Amino acid sequence: MTKINVEKCAGLLKEKDNILILTHAHPDGDTLGCGFALCRALLQLGKKARVICGDEIPAKYAYLYRDITMPDFEAEYIVAVDVATENLLGSLADTYGGKIDLCIDHHGSNTAYAEYLLLNADAAAAAETVFKVIKAMRVKIDKGIADCLYTGLTTDTGCFRYASTTSNTYRAAAELIDLGADNGIINRVMFETKTKTYAALERLAIEGMRFYENERVCVITVTQEMYRVTGSGEEETEAIAPLTRQTEGVEIGLTIREKADGKCKCSIRTYESVDASALAACFGGGGHKQAAACKFDCGVAEAKKLLLAKCRDFLS
Repeated sequence: MTKINVEKCAGLLKEKDNILILTHAHPDGDTLGCGFALCRALLQLGKKARVICGDEIPAKYAYLYRDITMPDFEAEYIVAVDVATENLLGSLADTYGGKIDLCIDHHGSNTAYAEYLLLNADAAAAAETVFKVIKAMRVKIDKGIADCLYTGLTTDTGCFRYASTTSNTYRAAAELIDLGADNGIINRVMFETKTKTYAALERLAIEGMRFYENERVCVITVTQEMYRVTGSGEEETEAIAPLTRQTEGVEIGLTIREKADGKCKCSIRTYESVDASALAACFGGGGHKQAAACKFDCGVAEAKKLLLAKCRDFLS
C-alpha cells in the first residue's frame, strides 16, 4: 500500500480507463455520492466508468444517476470510495477482495487494503476529498456532480449537525451550492421525507427500544419479521441508527439488524465519551469515533449479548 495525495490520485484516474467504482454494502449518501460524482467526472473526460454496490441502492438516491448512462466493460482499474475495510463491500468482497487499485476514504480505521490510498481522516465525509480530486482532474463541476457531492456531505454529517463537521465542510458545501447543488431539495429528501413502510418500521423499532447499563446503552433490534410486517426492507434502515442516541443520557446506541441468512450487522452510534470505531473493531468492524459498524456470524440475541458485555468495558 502506498499513501498518496490529491494530485497523485487525480493523475492516476486521468491516465486509466475502464474504471469500476465500488461502494460499500448497505450504501449511504456518502459512498453513493462519491461514487457517482467520480463516475460523472470520468465520463465527462470520455472514459468508461461504472458504479456498483453489493446491495440494492435505495430509491431515494436515484437522482444521483438517473440522467447518466454507465457502459458495460471489462474492468481495468478498480476504485473503492468511502470503504474502510474490504469486508464492508459485502457480496462484492468475494469478487474484488485483494484486487482494488485505489481507495479514497476518510475513515481513520482504514485497513490499507488497496494498492494506493488517499485518506483524509479529518474530513467529515469522503465527499470532501473526492471534491478535491475532481477539481484536481480539471473537470467542470456541473449540477449533477455538485448534487452528488453535496449529498455525501449532508448525509455523513447529519445535515451538518455532527461534531465531525468542520469549517472546511461548510466551505465545501457553500461552494457546491454555488455550483448548482439543490441543497434544499436534497436535505428534504434525505432528512424529512419518509416512506410509509419506513414510518411503520420506525414505529416498531422505537416500541422495541431497550436500555441497559443504567440507561447509558440503548439497543434497537430490527428483524426480518419486522420487515415482513411493515413491507419495508433493509435498504430503508439507514435512518434508524441515529434514533438510538437521541434519548437523554445515552452514550452508546446499538442498532442490530437481522439479515436474511439469520446473521446480523450492528450500527454503533456514540457521543464523545466512547469511541465507536474502537468498539466496532472488537468485532472486526470499523468506522468513525462516533459512528461505526460491525458484522456477526450469529443471530441477534447472541450478538446483543456480546455487544453489551463489551460496552461495559467502554463505559467508565
